Amino acid sequence: MTTQRFHSTRGELIDIGGRRMRAVRAGPVSERPMIILEAGSFGCAADWAVVQDRLAAKGLSSIAYDRAGLGFSDPGREPRDGHAIAADLEAMLERMGEQGPFVVVGHSMAGLMLRVFVPRNREQVVGVVLVDAVTPEMMDVKTAARAVHAYRRAMKFVGRWSGLGFMRPVSLLIGDMIGLEGEASKEKRRIYGSPVHARWSADEVQNWVRTANQGREAGVFDPDLPVAVVTAGDEPAAAPLKALEAAPAHASRHGYVAHVHGANHASLLGRKFADPIVAGVEHVLKAAGL
Repeated sequence: MTTQRFHSTRGELIDIGGRRMRAVRAGPVSERPMIILEAGSFGCAADWAVVQDRLAAKGLSSIAYDRAGLGFSDPGREPRDGHAIAADLEAMLERMGEQGPFVVVGHSMAGLMLRVFVPRNREQVVGVVLVDAVTPEMMDVKTAARAVHAYRRAMKFVGRWSGLGFMRPVSLLIGDMIGLEGEASKEKRRIYGSPVHARWSADEVQNWVRTANQGREAGVFDPDLPVAVVTAGDEPAAAPLKALEAAPAHASRHGYVAHVHGANHASLLGRKFADPIVAGVEHVLKAAGL
């Protein structure tokens, strides 16, 4: 059973072998790389609506999607860790006839997921854009690790008791902190208030450490791979964290780092601050000669 009744005005359901994944395509058909957009924890395809519109205005095609159990996608196998998520994305892209090349973009916790996905698909991936994204190495920092474990404990409660319906009133207050528009904003609030979405999102968070370890085992990104890092807020505001976020770009021979003044973790994806993400995509495409 899907999280929500499918709303046909945004996206399509892709059968990946007995279950369906919801994907939203945007932009013109072209020979240029496809931009794959991976949402953060508790996120969904709607998170990327503004970014997709702005990529399309640049002539770039993109796909945002709902991971298994989230948004309009059917639940998948457990545990919901990096390998399961990567396998689902690979199956969905294959069914959609998308063979690459790809630029992959990840927000927040998706930074861990891309560390698993990219090495598995290195021949197809030509660039990476990390948007206020976490890295496996952050778990080595005591303050960051404590914050992660506190978040996991809170989300364990949310996942266990989401069926009581408390997420619906919560969604009215914080369902769209990104700053989306029109149908995407309505969709984001509907999905955020869904108990099924909360249950499977919480399960992903419970597997945070497992996914981080899988990303660490997969290794750092190939230094020849262009990597752009876009973070929320000025660099001096949180210098130690900013350094950890920027490390993948500094390790790349074609790295790019932008700190977006005035943005926060969610609003970075919205109307006011999405352009630096598009600039990051353009950087990695140019660095890759595409």
